[in-house]
Parts: sequence; structure tokens; C-alpha cells
Amino acid sequence: MDILTFIIDLFLHLDEHLSEVIRNYGTLTYAFLFVVIFIETGLVVTPFLPGDSLLFAAGTFAALGDLNIVFVMLLLFVAAVLGDTANYWIGHKLGLRVFDTQNRLLKKVLKREYLEKTEAFYAKHGGKTIVLARFVPIVRTFAPFVAGVGTMSYSHFITYNVIGGFLWTFGFSLLGYFFGNIPFVKANFEYVILGIIFISVLPMVIEYLRGRNHTRQASETA
Repeated sequence: MDILTFIIDLFLHLDEHLSEVIRNYGTLTYAFLFVVIFIETGLVVTPFLPGDSLLFAAGTFAALGDLNIVFVMLLLFVAAVLGDTANYWIGHKLGLRVFDTQNRLLKKVLKREYLEKTEAFYAKHGGKTIVLARFVPIVRTFAPFVAGVGTMSYSHFITYNVIGGFLWTFGFSLLGYFFGNIPFVKANFEYVILGIIFISVLPMVIEYLRGRNHTRQASETA
């Protein structure tokens, strides 16, 4: 199984994979959830991990009694804040040099286009990007890195980090807790996950189309 197939399978059958982890490892599942959320937000090389859907799935299993919803939300909130903090300092210390890697696998992950999209997002929304980016896959991973590369001080960054981390982890966990076990959702879990992903990336797609339209209009009037 290649990495792309693995990632697609992980997203579409996340409920089955998480159920297996809970069944085999019990309370160690909390550590697994913490690590995944921390890595997804904390390492610029792992933007492909299922942050939104994992929070939703964790809330779903908490509603079944397999996990404690309060502990899930608090633990993953801490993981998200620490992850963004680590990512900020990686950007601050390494800067754009990390994109000059010659490793083929890393080159596939560390694409300049991801960085450019995040910078465009950042230019429009400023510090609020740290909050808004929590809900946009890929941008979520690159936003704290770009903040660290730029001029935003950590004292300024941490405020947006905490607010965004709280809204993201509590919001998606509670969505899963209250809606994840509705019969229709359970029967169509993979489609719900795809819907979450679609809604999450929609703002980025809209911004891209607007930018493309603006560029076309500018070229026509030139």
C-alpha cells in the first residue's frame, strides 16, 4: 500500500481505525490522539494527517462511552496549542531553509505552493489567520510556521493560538459527540468525513478562484 492509498483509507475509514485502537489499547488511545493532533499541527511536514475528522471521530466514540468527552477536549486542546507553538518556533529558527531540502519524499510534502497559499491567506487576514487556519487543512499546518518566519511576536501569536485551538478542538469534538451517532451519520461516516473535508477546504478554494478571476480581469484591462 503506497502512502497516498494509506492516507485515503485512513480518512475514509477513520471510525474503523479508531475503534480498533480503542479496542486494542484502551486508555492509551488518549496518548495516540494527543500525538496525532500535536504532530498534525506541530510539524510542517505532516499536513496530511486527519485533524478535523479525528476530532469528530473522537467525539463520536466519547458519546458511546468509549472515551471521556471532557478529557478528550482538554487533552486535544493542549495538544493543538503545543503543536502550533512548536511549529511557530520551527519557523522562527529554521525559516525558509526547510523548503530547500533535497529529499524527494519531503519535497512532495513541503511544496512551495502550500506556503504561498498560506502567505496569501495571511496577507488578507493578518493575525486572525492563526484562528481561521485551524479550520482549513494544510493551511492549518503552515500558518504557525509562516508566523514564526515573519515578524509576529510570540506574545501576539499565543493569543490567537489559544483561541483557535479552543474553537477547533472543542467545536469538532462536540460535533462528533452530539451528531456522530445519528443512524444516518453512522451509516455514511465516510461521506460525512468527506463533507467535513470539503467544507474545510472550501474557503481556500474560493480564495483561489477569486484570485484567479482578479488576475484574469487585471490582464484583460491591461
